[in-house]
Amino acid sequence: MKNNASPSFGRRSFIKTSALAGGGMLIGFNLFQACKPEATPPVDIPIDISQLNFNDFNAFIKIADNGMVTIFSPNPEIGQGVKTSMPMLIAEELDVSWDNVHVAQGALDTKNFTRQVAGGSQSLRQGWEPLRQTGATARQMLVNAAAAKWGVDASECKTENGVIINANGDTLGYGEVVKEAAALEVPENITLKDPKDFKIIGKDIPNVDVDKIITGKSLYGMDYKEDGMVYASVLRPPAFGKMLIDFDDTAVRAISGVHDVVKFGDKIAVLAKDTWTAMKGKKALKANWTSDSKLENTEDHDKILIGLLNGKEFNTLRSDGDVKKAFAQADQVIERTYESPFLPHNCMEPMNFFADVTPEKIRLVGPIQTPAGTARRVASLLERDPEDVSVEMTRMGGGFGRRLYGDFALEAAEISKIAQKPVKVVYSREDDMSAGIYRPAIKYKISASIKDGKISGYHLKEASVNSNMYGLIPNFFPAGAIENYQVDVANYNSEITTGAWRAPYTNFLSFAEQSFFDELAELLEIDRIQLRLDLLQKVKGTTDDRIQYSPERLEKVIQVAVDKSGWGKAKEGTYQGFSAYYCHNTHVAEVADVVLENDIPVVKKVTCVVDCGIVVNPLGAKNQIEGGVIDGVGHAMYGDFSFKDGVPQDKNFDTYRLIRINETPVVETHFVESDIAPTGLGEPTLPPAGAAVANAIKAAKGIRLYKQPFIKNMNSKAPLG
Repeated sequence: MKNNASPSFGRRSFIKTSALAGGGMLIGFNLFQACKPEATPPVDIPIDISQLNFNDFNAFIKIADNGMVTIFSPNPEIGQGVKTSMPMLIAEELDVSWDNVHVAQGALDTKNFTRQVAGGSQSLRQGWEPLRQTGATARQMLVNAAAAKWGVDASECKTENGVIINANGDTLGYGEVVKEAAALEVPENITLKDPKDFKIIGKDIPNVDVDKIITGKSLYGMDYKEDGMVYASVLRPPAFGKMLIDFDDTAVRAISGVHDVVKFGDKIAVLAKDTWTAMKGKKALKANWTSDSKLENTEDHDKILIGLLNGKEFNTLRSDGDVKKAFAQADQVIERTYESPFLPHNCMEPMNFFADVTPEKIRLVGPIQTPAGTARRVASLLERDPEDVSVEMTRMGGGFGRRLYGDFALEAAEISKIAQKPVKVVYSREDDMSAGIYRPAIKYKISASIKDGKISGYHLKEASVNSNMYGLIPNFFPAGAIENYQVDVANYNSEITTGAWRAPYTNFLSFAEQSFFDELAELLEIDRIQLRLDLLQKVKGTTDDRIQYSPERLEKVIQVAVDKSGWGKAKEGTYQGFSAYYCHNTHVAEVADVVLENDIPVVKKVTCVVDCGIVVNPLGAKNQIEGGVIDGVGHAMYGDFSFKDGVPQDKNFDTYRLIRINETPVVETHFVESDIAPTGLGEPTLPPAGAAVANAIKAAKGIRLYKQPFIKNMNSKAPLG
């Protein structure tokens, strides 16, 4: 069984004492305004960071002569809070006061940083030990330098808030020995702090960018600009399955402010002085298209996926015992089918990217979840050496998986090469929704066999557009809890581009499975909570190392959720629904409280209990938890997206339904205390939310939901929030 501890990493790439590679754009901010609006900075620390003379210590750390520390956050920031939490790990072990820390976004640096990716809720989990080692190693080198200066043994020295103290009480600030320390040999066998001694980890630390976010200062990709750049608006095929025949740009070139029109592949870019002119020019383009493949429809997808579920062609991802035999010998078999639509990502900041392609170098700047992969793809596309490509990361106004793919960065690079000038590609909302990468439409068929009042077999079948669940998911609950257990998958290859969408696959699978277990409990006349707890008992002590979840930890979040939500004790008129799920290495249980207003279910509250290991920044963690729950509730109730003749049927928020502020439930968050390394948090609270709401709606109205969105499949036009 997995213990969810952080994997070990080599330390060399994290503790090199060379200067920071590359000349990245560093996004700064006023820490004191951001974190403590009424605080006055110490007189020896200028508010203007640029006034300080910083010394490079390693790729992560710069220390000024007066002790002020700049810590570079290596991973992309998409709102998950890593630009705050990852530097916290370094600062903790470096033993500096957070008030003396300035955080800057690191640029792509494949030599000094590893896994510069925002995806899979893995940033803190993967960085937990390496980043702490980075801080602890730097601290030890500073101590060694001070000890040498004093002529004492380093073991006689200690540190506190950026100051080294020897046995006689003499002190030296980090800034006084930083140059000598950076030149020392990197020590081995560094000791990390005991969690009980943490001063920064576990404390509420405000987002380091909050000042710029709330005052609208330059921070995001949409804000980025350079002298001499042009804006590009791209006309793409109007339907999946269409290709360009020809086009007429006469009217476009007559528009004042349009610089050029360039064709690349089946796309046409209008280059102009600003976004408005570029988009106006795109609307004036006259293009002719033809079909190069079948134009797909949602109705056809539904039939195809149902056909796959009812067919015999599957890839088996896990098979325990003998499911066929269990079903053949069953007293009863229950089978249910669950259905979900395509979904766009709809980041509030539309896709955009800057590229400047010259014979000497390729500079890329913008919001991207996969800077290294994007740099490689651009190098391959333009037939250049990967060393020629640099990537500077801005903050992102949402990602949710959409910015993993970098197609918009490739567009910018290709256009820049053709136009021979710096270019910024900017999508409109309509571009974003009609030329996106979508969550695939998926259907699940779940069957269970009942023998002597017990679950004897469990068969999960998945039919999906383009791709299937990744290999770890079949080892999530209820794997190991049911003797005869099988997971089969099949897919349909489509022209419609699909990809990761927040908590891939589990975002819908959790609803299907947790709804199914509630229905099983009703059928077996067993308490729904007890059914789950009984199944978990069968996994305890397992020697099956394929199992990904901890039955003890899942049991604990269930018990705490029952207690904190007042499960079974709700006041009259409040109906509760339960759900528990494991994904992204984190265990979550949720209880939704629903009331009926004019016979319409309204979600009033969700109690969410999370075991994510050590909580690095509780304030940021709560934001992630609440956002995940609200996202899960909103998309389960309202999220719908369809295609007709290859054309997306929603282009903007006038027809595409998102949850609204007045519809969001109160989210009450509880953490299970833990001394285990941090696990994922950006995604795990989304999957259980839909099932908790669906099970509450069943309690309220007696309606069992099998399709998302709920509002559509309750035959109601009124909002359900």
